[in-house]
Amino acid sequence: MWYKTIKFQVLAVLVLQLAILLGLVMSSLYLINLRQHDYLILNLTGQLRVLTQNLVTQSNHYVEQAPRDYATYRRDLGLFNKDLQTQVDAFNTIIQSLKDRSIKAELVNPEVLFPGSSHKARVPSLISADETIKCTWDAPSRRQMDETAAVWDKFHAGLMKAIGHDADGPRLEAAAQYILLNKQTLSLSTAELVTNFRHMMEIKLQHIKQLNQAAIAIIILISLTIIGIIYRRIFRPIDHTVAGFNRVAHGELNYQIPVYAHNEIGVMARAFNNLTHRLSTLFRLTDRINQANTLDETLRFVFEEFPVFLPVQWLGVLRTTRHNHDYHLDRSFSETVYNLEERELFDYPGSLFEQTIQQGEPFCSSCDLAGQQHWQKDPFIQRLNENGMQSIFYLPLLATPLETAILVIGSTEAEAYNAEHLLFLSNIAGQVGHSFEKTIGMESLVISTIKGLAKLAESRDPETGDHLFRMSHYSAMVAEELAKTDKYKKLIDANYVRDILKFAPMHDIGKVGISDSILLKPGKLTDEEFSIMQQHPTIGGDVLRRCELQMNAVGRSVFQIGIEIAEAHHEKFNGLGYPNKLQGESIPLAARIVAVADVFDALTSKRPYKDAWPVEKALNLLDEESGKHFDPQVVAAFKQAMPKVMGVYDKHKHV
Repeated sequence: MWYKTIKFQVLAVLVLQLAILLGLVMSSLYLINLRQHDYLILNLTGQLRVLTQNLVTQSNHYVEQAPRDYATYRRDLGLFNKDLQTQVDAFNTIIQSLKDRSIKAELVNPEVLFPGSSHKARVPSLISADETIKCTWDAPSRRQMDETAAVWDKFHAGLMKAIGHDADGPRLEAAAQYILLNKQTLSLSTAELVTNFRHMMEIKLQHIKQLNQAAIAIIILISLTIIGIIYRRIFRPIDHTVAGFNRVAHGELNYQIPVYAHNEIGVMARAFNNLTHRLSTLFRLTDRINQANTLDETLRFVFEEFPVFLPVQWLGVLRTTRHNHDYHLDRSFSETVYNLEERELFDYPGSLFEQTIQQGEPFCSSCDLAGQQHWQKDPFIQRLNENGMQSIFYLPLLATPLETAILVIGSTEAEAYNAEHLLFLSNIAGQVGHSFEKTIGMESLVISTIKGLAKLAESRDPETGDHLFRMSHYSAMVAEELAKTDKYKKLIDANYVRDILKFAPMHDIGKVGISDSILLKPGKLTDEEFSIMQQHPTIGGDVLRRCELQMNAVGRSVFQIGIEIAEAHHEKFNGLGYPNKLQGESIPLAARIVAVADVFDALTSKRPYKDAWPVEKALNLLDEESGKHFDPQVVAAFKQAMPKVMGVYDKHKHV
């Protein structure tokens, strides 16, 4: 938010400091102005003492030299009387202003207080001509002011009585004697007023000092607080950020900077942490997929690490068939079950698969809005849409004359991918592609080896046509049906089905150890010859077990399902099979599945010694042998898979 940004916070600190400074300046000016007013009032109260002293001095002088003739009296009327009246008027004016707690600007003019007098009051010009100040006194000063005013009023009344009512012939000597008689009361009152006012000013000065000290303390506290906040929210995060950059620069790619605030530094820290997290994830992804030994492991690692960079709900690998007339979903991985079957074929020409392979660059459906409607016609895209995928990424993995492969990334979010995701995948396409190429190549090598071994066995019995292809696909289809049952859904997964598909053709690999005189004998075998023939499952199991030991030496297990199929595909559910007379579910499930598929294809295929049976007749035999030769659940699953079985049969039948 805007108020959490450093720019706002720094500006707020500067404004706060400026406001505090202006407040101090204005407070200081105000207090200085009050002090000037107080000095003016102190000057006026002091003037009362001066006026009192002048009255006493002049009265004392007049009594000592009182006139004894008319001429001298007339002279004193112009001197003593005039000064007396001027000073009394000034005293009245000051007292009245102080009683009203209001001092007008005219009091700063000596001519107002002492018009025409030679005794001018020295009142400083502290206020402007049109200004009136209000007295802000404490209680003792106000009380003393009232007492002094009362003393003056009484003194003034007595003085006026002593002077008399004849303005032209005032009794000056009586007035002087009255002043001298009452001088003590007036002097003490005015002196007490000055003392109280000075004490009040000292108290005010002390308050001002305390206020200034408090203001300084507050400023220091605010400044320290601001410094602390700046250190905690700016300096310390910057130090940690710099330290974080140094640690990452030295190879600690997973280091995370502490985030102390939500300002720009916090945003930078979170961005830095996101970057280091993405970098560490990318390196971990590269490391993990480079350590993967199988395509399934590679897909799982990618699925676990990619969500840091882009949304992923489904991963799949598309591969072409030998002649590029169609392509198929070879492998998939997700945490959710989708209705997307492996080995499902799709037309290659005109597909998004074809375009991606030709261009050799990643393709993002969310990034090409104009072309999305066109790609909706792609059968594979339609299958993805049926499963809720709304955004799709195609990433080329492998493109050779013999084989091509693409990684498909699917998301159920609409417009989940953007140009940033496309750039990311383009940048890591080489690393990811290399890892997939390695695992795909390893699996292709293993499969080629398996097919080579199967062809070796087939070469000893060349009358089977496409028997191995058909029976292996039949076996995989039966396994998929069994995976839907409660009993086998935890045992049979996609890897199990793929192993069935790979190793079913190797069921008779042991025949390589049987002599041609027995294997290719046109007539019925003797008991001894049949006993030798019954050894081929054991021979096949031993051959594959040696292969498995070689794979175990490098930390892998590949041939276990093949061993089970080769050794036990001639066992019977009732225990009358060979070579080990296994019974019921003690026979490995893979061998029970292959037994049904092998016999069905043998019955429905043409041989030199027989014609192909009709499918219905072959199914009837499976029913008859259910519980005897075959596992009843496997037979039931085979019949459930018949629509798919017939698709393979019609395309590759040998009749």
